[in-house]
Amino acid sequence: MRTIEMGRRARPGRISAGWHALTPAELRVARLVALGMTNRAVAEELFLSPHTVDTHLRHAFAKLNVSSRVQLTRQVLVHDTLGV
Repeated sequence: MRTIEMGRRARPGRISAGWHALTPAELRVARLVALGMTNRAVAEELFLSPHTVDTHLRHAFAKLNVSSRVQLTRQVLVHDTLGV
């Protein structure tokens, strides 16, 4: 069984890295961050706590193997042809 970097077991058959590994919540957060929104603004937009936004963002960074918001934005622009 595959495991993800954080030591948690991945669900069988579920992709654990890359664009297609992002959950719907992680995608929503990534798309809004790619528009230039701060974590606090994303939290207000999605009716989440800033801590929850940070968690989704950290998971997206790990799955996409990126370390900055700029790199995340590039990934969104390359993979998300449908827009926000």
